[in-house]
Amino acid sequence: MKLVGVELRRIAMPLVAPFRTSFTTMTTREILLVRVETEGHEGYGECVTMADPLYSSEYTAGAADVLRSYLVPALAALPELDPWAVAPALAAFKGHRMAKAALETAVLDAWLRCHGLSMGQWLGATAERVPAGVSVGIMDSIPALLDAVDGYLGEGYLRIKLKIEPGWDVAPVRAVRERFGDDVLLQVDANTAYTLADAAQLARLDPYGLLLIEQPLDEEDIRGHAELARRVRTPICLDESIVSARSAADAIAMGACSVVNIKPGRVGGYLEARRIHDVCAANGVPVWCGGMLETGLGRAANVALAALPGFTLPGDTSASDRYYRTDITEPFVLRDGHLDVPRGPGLGISPVPGQLAEVTASTEWIGR
Repeated sequence: MKLVGVELRRIAMPLVAPFRTSFTTMTTREILLVRVETEGHEGYGECVTMADPLYSSEYTAGAADVLRSYLVPALAALPELDPWAVAPALAAFKGHRMAKAALETAVLDAWLRCHGLSMGQWLGATAERVPAGVSVGIMDSIPALLDAVDGYLGEGYLRIKLKIEPGWDVAPVRAVRERFGDDVLLQVDANTAYTLADAAQLARLDPYGLLLIEQPLDEEDIRGHAELARRVRTPICLDESIVSARSAADAIAMGACSVVNIKPGRVGGYLEARRIHDVCAANGVPVWCGGMLETGLGRAANVALAALPGFTLPGDTSASDRYYRTDITEPFVLRDGHLDVPRGPGLGISPVPGQLAEVTASTEWIGR
């Protein structure tokens, strides 16, 4: 393939309801879309940065700048373009995995369309649909939380994830268990809100039969997670700490986790995500696919990834209407607690022009 140019598009997607975590509350999801144009094909990638550097050091304006100033010019210098060439071409530039992932995904989408292959087919998917979980933000009250969980279970979601922080942990978990019983697949996500000094408090979650505690400590505190894993019975899952196959292998070897959340944007793209899947499978560590409130473009790729055999736990692959009244693509719809894996070439889904235009804040074309 030959690169013609790259379009950077900023969009703003209003959420159906505020989404609160331990580090922020979002009412609108600001997203950077990357469209790669080649001779005869185009491909999309979704940058999962947030507007502010709170979840990670990356943020949307910074991602746009590094793409514009460094990553796209490096890609444009390649005589031939394919998915395997992207990471080596960008390796000289430190970090910025989310920006790199968006660019690599756009190239991958275009390449797959050129070759008539679906994302799932190319990744090695073994399922035609994947079980869907849902992430429930921190609420103003326990009754509000119970109403939200009741609604999601009524819609058919197969797993509930509760966001937690100090002061909002044991009580909401207890309330959900008392209301809905022990059969509900339940896990919690702290987004680094605790320290090892909170081990005794986190151990109070053990009696509730959780699938896992996700990223309780700072992303760089691998040793602390290993120590915490010795002090609590609930399995420890790492999210922010896992940025590559190497970091996953190190965390597993240190006993810092027994479950891994794979977010392709966080690790630099779907090629690296598949390597992490393979590392975890080789070590008998289950994985699941995390979410970053993606549009249908990012959701399509995540659903394809979640169809790989090592993804044995339901992921944050929720239906489109969990977050958005109107998506920029045809919506993903929950059926019997599952989402269908797209079968068309590339991502298997494309933006609906009118819906994309409605939420577009700006566009920028970078020619070769």
